[in-house]
Amino acid sequence: MLRKLLFSIVLASLPLLTYANTILILGDSLSAGYGIDVNKGWVALLKQRLNTEKPNYQVINASTSGDTTQNGLDKLPALLKKYHPEITIIQLGGNDGLRGLSLTKMSENLSTMIHLSKQQHSKVLLIGVPMLPNYGPEFITRFQQVFVNVAKKNNIAIISNFVKKIDTHPELIQSDGIHPNVKAQQQMLDNIWPSLRSLIDQT
Repeated sequence: MLRKLLFSIVLASLPLLTYANTILILGDSLSAGYGIDVNKGWVALLKQRLNTEKPNYQVINASTSGDTTQNGLDKLPALLKKYHPEITIIQLGGNDGLRGLSLTKMSENLSTMIHLSKQQHSKVLLIGVPMLPNYGPEFITRFQQVFVNVAKKNNIAIISNFVKKIDTHPELIQSDGIHPNVKAQQQMLDNIWPSLRSLIDQT
């Protein structure tokens, strides 16, 4: 009887031993697949790559088009509690800039999200984006520096420009002049993969 009981306990624990490591993505329209088939977005491509290279990982995409850093901060505690991610990707801030919200508050929100993630022993990758040229060089410089300063202050990995090799190619941008199209999604994944892979290898 004791032997059967012990065997049952071991079987019950197996799902915990084999449960997939989790990557949580907290982003805006760039990660939510705005304007394209979400199954062809960079997050879907990431899942495909992980299935091949790191099959013990799962991806939770909590991105919502239009989200600001405040929206992300409001959502994050519950997500961390539910999923206990090994890695948290924060891809927010673009809508703060587009709406002319406080860059100081944006910085504070990003830092708080990073702090909350680290408290849950989650490694963090911060993804930055450039601002549209019509916002003027002074604001653009201040906006982009927020990501750099936050990453440096919190000693985390950063992708300074998520749309590198895309934003200068109109054929890779949707008609709204902002969002990458389907053809750009692979490049978006390639832009973050080296840094993400490095974090995965550290877990």
